[in-house]
Amino acid sequence: MSRPVFALPPWLAHALRAQRGPVPWSAVVRGALAAGPLLLSALALGRTSAGVLAALGAMLAGINDRPGSRRASVQRLGAPALAGAGGLLAGTYAGQHTEALLLTLALTALGLLAGAVSAVGPVASGAGTQLLVGAAIGAGMPLPESGWQRALAFLAGAGWLLALRLVLPTPGSTTGDYRFDGERDAVAGVYDAVADLLLATGTPDATARRAALTAALDHAQDALAGPRLRRYASSSAERRLHAQYAAALPLAEAATALAWAGDAVPARAAQGPRRLAAAVRGNTHTGPLPAPTRNAPALRALDDALLHAADTFDRGGDGHGLHARRRTASSVLRTVLGAGGREYGLRVALSFGASAGIAQALHRTHWYGSHTHWYWLPATAVFLVKPDLGPLVSRVLCRAAGTVLGALVFAALAVVVPRPAGLVTIVALCGALIPVATRHFAAQTAVVTVLVLALVMVGGESQASWSRIGETLLACGIVLLVGHLPMPGQRGGTVRARLVRAVDAAHAYLAHVLTREDDRAGRWALRREAYRALAEARLAIDLAAAEHPALARHTEGTDEVAATLERLVDTTTACAVHLDDSGRLTPRHRRRLAELLDELAERRAHAGLGAEDTPRLPLAV
Repeated sequence: MSRPVFALPPWLAHALRAQRGPVPWSAVVRGALAAGPLLLSALALGRTSAGVLAALGAMLAGINDRPGSRRASVQRLGAPALAGAGGLLAGTYAGQHTEALLLTLALTALGLLAGAVSAVGPVASGAGTQLLVGAAIGAGMPLPESGWQRALAFLAGAGWLLALRLVLPTPGSTTGDYRFDGERDAVAGVYDAVADLLLATGTPDATARRAALTAALDHAQDALAGPRLRRYASSSAERRLHAQYAAALPLAEAATALAWAGDAVPARAAQGPRRLAAAVRGNTHTGPLPAPTRNAPALRALDDALLHAADTFDRGGDGHGLHARRRTASSVLRTVLGAGGREYGLRVALSFGASAGIAQALHRTHWYGSHTHWYWLPATAVFLVKPDLGPLVSRVLCRAAGTVLGALVFAALAVVVPRPAGLVTIVALCGALIPVATRHFAAQTAVVTVLVLALVMVGGESQASWSRIGETLLACGIVLLVGHLPMPGQRGGTVRARLVRAVDAAHAYLAHVLTREDDRAGRWALRREAYRALAEARLAIDLAAAEHPALARHTEGTDEVAATLERLVDTTTACAVHLDDSGRLTPRHRRRLAELLDELAERRAHAGLGAEDTPRLPLAV
C-alpha cells in the first residue's frame, strides 16, 4: 500500500514558490548603474537628501524594470514614476500644512483613488503603488527640500534608470538596429509558440501549448504597443516588425483550429514557423518554406497563412491595423467604478489610512525610539494590500520573512562597512540584485529592506533595523485584518469583473464569426481580445484560488467558468477557419457550440455571475 503524499495547502505553497528563468543580466547592469551612482554623485555635490530621493526613484523604477521592449518600458517605468512624484509632492505639502487627523483622512482618500485605479491593469497598479509610497514618504520623511524639489529629485532617479533602459544594448544585440531587440525577440517568440503548438497537436500537451501561444501573443502585443520612435512616420524596421506580427495571427488561428480538431499533424508543419522565427531574430529573409499537406480545412488555412507570411517577410509591410485595442476612457472608468475597483479601493484606503493614522500616533508617543520617520508603516501596507503581488497570506508571510532577513543582514553589514562609501556600495549592489529578487516577494522585500535602510542611514538616521521589523509586523496585522473584513457587495470583485469582461469578449468574437462578416483583420483583433481577457481572468482566478480558504471560497466556481469559456473560444476559432474554407459549419461544430453555450450559462449561474446574456446558437448556423 503506497503512502499518501503530503501536499502543502495552496495558500502556503504559493509563499514558497518562486519564478524561474534566465538571469536578466541587462537589468542587473542597469540596477548597478542606477541608485548607487546617483547617491554617490549627490554626496559629492553635498546634496545628500536629494540623492536619497533620487535613489528611491531609481529603486522603485527598478522593481518595474521587467523584460520587454524599450518602447513598452517608457510606459511601464514612466507612468508609475510620474505618479510617485505626484504623490511625493502631495504628501509633502499635506504633511506640512495639515494636522494629523486631516492628514490621515487625506491619505485615506488618496488610497481609495489609487486602489480603484490599480484595478485597471499592471501599469495602473504600479502607478497606484508609487503614488501612495511617494505620499507616505513625502508626509513622513522630514527633508530640507521643498515639495517640488523632492518630486524633481525622485523623477531624476527614475528618469536615469529609464534612460539606461532606452540607451544601453542588451547582451547579444550589439549588431544591427538594437533599438528593436525586445520587439524582435517577442515577435519571434510567437512563431516559435505556433510551432510548439503544431508539434503538440493531438497530444495532452496541446492545451498548455495553446495557452503558451496566447502568452507569446500578449507579450508581442505589449512589446509593439509602446510609442513609435518617430511621430509622423515610423522606420522601416518598425513597419516590418508590425507586419511580421500581423502575419503570425492567421498562423496562430490555424494552429489553434488544428489543436481543437485533435488530430496529429506531420512534424514538417512546424518547420515553416521555426524558419519564420529565425528570420525575425536574424532580421533576414525566410528562404523557401516547407508546405504542409492541404487535406483538411485547418491545414489549408495553415498553408495559406505560411504563404502570406513568406510574402510579408519578403515585402515588409506597413503594419496598419495591428495595434492592440486600447482601453477607452469609458472602459477604464467602468473598471475603476466597478465591483473590482470599489473593493480594491476600499481595502487599500482602509489599510493605508489606518497605517498612516497609527504610525502618526506612535510617532507622537515616541514609540519609534530615536528615528523620526513614520512613513515605513503605511508604505509597507501599500505593498501588502496589493493582490497582484500574490494571495494575502502569502504576501504577508513573505513580507514579514523578507523584512526580518533584510534587517538582520543590514544590521550585520552596518557594523563593518565604512561610511558613507560602504553604504553606497550596498545601495549599488542591492540595485543590481532587484531584477533577480523580483522572482520571489520575500527575496525582493529582503533586498529592498537592505537598500532602504542603507539610504536612510546615509540620510543621517541612526540604526533602525529593529524598529522596521516591528513596523512591518504591525502592517502585516493591519492588512490581514482589513483583508478579512466584510465589504459592501460581493467578495471577489476583481476576479468577477475580469471574468465578466472575458465573457463579453468571447461573445463579441463568437457573434462576429457567426455573422460571417468579411473582415478577417477585425476577427483576429476580436480573437486576440478574447484570449487576452481570458488570460487576465485566469491569472486573477489562480491567485484567488491560492488564498486562505476563508477568502478563496468567495470565488468558487469561477475556474469552471473560465475553463468552459476557453473551450468556447477555441471552438469559435475552429468554426472561423472552417467557415473560411467551406462557408458552412459541420454538425460537429454546431453541436459543440450549443453544448458549450449551455454549459457556460449553467456554470455562470452556479458561480453567481448571471447567465441572462449568454447567447444562443442561431438556427441559421
